[in-house]
Amino acid sequence: MKATIDLNGKAVSVDLAKPLDISIVTKPDGNSARAWYIPAMTIEPVILEGFVGDINKGGSVNFRNIQFNPHAHCTHTESVGHISKAFHSVQKSFSKYFFLAEVISVVPTKVAEDLVVLPSAFEKLKNNARVEALVIRTLPNAESKLQKDYSNSNPPFLDKKCVELFDQLGVQHLLIDMPSVDKESDEGALATHHAFWQYPHNTQFHKTITEFIFVADHIEDGTYLLELQLAAIENDAAPSRPVLYRIV
Repeated sequence: MKATIDLNGKAVSVDLAKPLDISIVTKPDGNSARAWYIPAMTIEPVILEGFVGDINKGGSVNFRNIQFNPHAHCTHTESVGHISKAFHSVQKSFSKYFFLAEVISVVPTKVAEDLVVLPSAFEKLKNNARVEALVIRTLPNAESKLQKDYSNSNPPFLDKKCVELFDQLGVQHLLIDMPSVDKESDEGALATHHAFWQYPHNTQFHKTITEFIFVADHIEDGTYLLELQLAAIENDAAPSRPVLYRIV
């Protein structure tokens, strides 16, 4: 199922029958990625008087409640509402869902006790005319990222100075395979979040950050068409399913 698309004035061809899903599956068994000291998500049948939402327990249908936190349990896309005093739904950050994206692999640099992705890691992007969406894969890229509990592990994060380059490239949607673009414990500064959204002095309401993705090794660095869809939930963040398509 091939299509030719005019994307920002550039004609690109993609095979929509060959999607590359870079989201992480979330499961209630504790064997999926999570962070921020939150226990695993739970899925439990609804139990009311005379009704149980589990066929294996005598119910007529499976009818379950799900308890999870989008920031802690799954691939999610967030808006400036994540750090703003006023409520801002991530749903209002989108007027379209397809973007020209650049996938790049980066190696964090050891800085004291931290692993930091520095601006120099994006040096090869400086010749790009425009990068609407940036998909960051940190190296090494072990599949253990799919099950890791990142709580109290001080995972790699972005130096806020990276945002200066992102702004020059025109990045509107930032995606990363870590639980946050900021350091796990930074006394609430969230410096990279603030810099990316230019909050509160020049707030960029249309920009989004997607965290907890996983870019498998068979997906090469380069330019792709990105479809960024998210659950229709009014919140600062919502579970999302970013999908890449190779440009042919």
